[in-house]
Amino acid sequence: MFIEYVLIFKYFIFSFIVAFVLLSLSYFLVYQNPNSEKLSIYECGFTPFEDSRGRFEVRFYIVAILFMIFDLEIVFLFPWIVIFDSISYITFLTMIVFLFILFIGFFYELIKGALDWE
Repeated sequence: MFIEYVLIFKYFIFSFIVAFVLLSLSYFLVYQNPNSEKLSIYECGFTPFEDSRGRFEVRFYIVAILFMIFDLEIVFLFPWIVIFDSISYITFLTMIVFLFILFIGFFYELIKGALDWE
């Protein structure tokens, strides 16, 4: 039982060593030539209008949170789709209730205007 965890630990150690070696090689083998153009702030291909540490509006965070919520809920559907042929009636009803709650939340956000970008 403990041997499986040792193998996973060895895998993580090996992964970190490979990542460290590759990053170190790329830093030491490539000629480093920093200049003002490379170190300048890049924002959508043009010079930024104001300070790059300016505040974001709340709607950016709301849209990001809504995206994460719906994205994670969609992830729950993939295992259900894979075993759809062998599920029971109760499992099917449970997923229908889940989808119903998902759609109610989506329509609530539409009604409240959380997805409007104006």
